[in-house]
Amino acid sequence: MQHLRQLLEIENSELAKLLRFSLHGLEASLNQARSEFPLDPGWEICTEVLQEIHSLLQPQADASEEETEEAIAIISPPDELKLIHLREAFAADAELSLYLGDSPLQSQTDAGLWNEIHRKLLRVPENLATPWRQRALELAQEVGAIADNLHLDQLPFIRDEIIYPGLNGTIKAQGLCLSKKALLNSGIISSEASGDMYLIAGFVHLFSKFIEIDPDLHHALKSIFSFDVIPLQSKPEQRTQYIEALSDRLLRVQKAEENTEPLLTLRAWIDIDEAIHSLVFVPPAERYSWWGKLQQESRRILKKNAQKAINAGYDVRIRQLSGLYADICALSKDDLQLDCGGIPGEVLTCLRVYARINQEECPGRVIFRSLR
Repeated sequence: MQHLRQLLEIENSELAKLLRFSLHGLEASLNQARSEFPLDPGWEICTEVLQEIHSLLQPQADASEEETEEAIAIISPPDELKLIHLREAFAADAELSLYLGDSPLQSQTDAGLWNEIHRKLLRVPENLATPWRQRALELAQEVGAIADNLHLDQLPFIRDEIIYPGLNGTIKAQGLCLSKKALLNSGIISSEASGDMYLIAGFVHLFSKFIEIDPDLHHALKSIFSFDVIPLQSKPEQRTQYIEALSDRLLRVQKAEENTEPLLTLRAWIDIDEAIHSLVFVPPAERYSWWGKLQQESRRILKKNAQKAINAGYDVRIRQLSGLYADICALSKDDLQLDCGGIPGEVLTCLRVYARINQEECPGRVIFRSLR
């Protein structure tokens, strides 16, 4: 390490430049490998190696405080965003506004802007989000920043997944990832847990943490408030009630599973699925976005439990409501309407599935786009 640093600090050395480029390449390769193989036995040591490489690539802190401040001022004038071109391009994209509405970007720092933009991209279709993530990184690289998969805020869930990278270099920004270890460390679930209950418990803890970092989240859970979509940042009492309702429905699912009565279990799964799908944005996330696909994991479990009831001899039908609102409104109740997102007159998201259980009709619930 000592000799590597000594070589890197030699001015006007082609060998030093070659070493620096090689270390950047190694850092990028190890970051990528680390994200692809989160269960590899060398994962922890790889993390330490990356920290050592990161330390080598950072300038030594032996300059005077005055010199350091002067250098920072040259690189980053006060109150000036390096990612201003990213901000302008993102705000000017008409296709994005179809999915995100007209709410402007709020962040006043580069790190905040990087995170705000990437969180918004989780709500748009992947075929739009993917090229935008690449464009965002390219614009960041133009001002001297590089992708950083090492410094990530961890959200507890049942798997390890980098949601989006952070930045290093001229801009320091934390990225975001899902972490299985963070879920186990939370104490909400044991390391021996598995299957559907493991996933749903993961949802409860993930959503509790996601609400803390994303001010755009709302809830539309009828049992708490049935007349509107409620912003959670400005309504802390609603935020508390939503998390409590989510946790309560998880407990009811656990008790129903212990009871092993198929219809009781199915009704409990319908309720927890409704709570999961009632954590929404305005307008709601597109079905084929990262967020939409995440919530669909809950609905797949619900459909599996409906099939178990059918196999046990019960007359069961469930339906996820979508398409033209006029075609499905007879199957839903207490629906909510918005004047943004999607296509006028169409369902934006299905909060609660329609169900028919042994001839009993159980209405669904949706958010739809008004015709205005």
